[in-house]
Amino acid sequence: MELTKEIINLCASILIFLGSMIALISSIGLVKFQDVFLRSHASTKSSTLSVLLTLVGVLIFFTNEQSFFSVRLLLSIVFINLTSPVGMHLVARAAYRTGAYMYRKDDVPRQSTILLSSKEFNTPEELKTRAKLREERREKLYYDFTQKDVGKKKQTDSSDYSDDK
Repeated sequence: MELTKEIINLCASILIFLGSMIALISSIGLVKFQDVFLRSHASTKSSTLSVLLTLVGVLIFFTNEQSFFSVRLLLSIVFINLTSPVGMHLVARAAYRTGAYMYRKDDVPRQSTILLSSKEFNTPEELKTRAKLREERREKLYYDFTQKDVGKKKQTDSSDYSDDK
């Protein structure tokens, strides 16, 4: 009986350790990857797995050691595994729609964007160029958005007039 408890505790400890190692690898990926999409992939996939392993390890440990089964722990496992991918998908979709930088294999390697505040990688000209590109993207998105709305209003207005005849 005692040996079985020790083996189960060892398995729980291994799960918790694996979860923490995967979280560490995820944090390294966040620093090393070069664009929003790669970073969101690293953070979502590994954080979901690391949280799953860690919480399952904690659940096994407390169930075995104290005969305590936590429904809250199970609900948190389910909730995190459902919401984390959906939330990161929305972040990546917003980044794509706003024209965020997307890394391609044939691109010239550039410094990670986490270091954007570093003065040695950001000359004033580069900062002005990036600001101008962001402003142009925003203006284009705003223009596209307003033109789509105007087109929809014109179509509905013309259909309203055709019904009156």
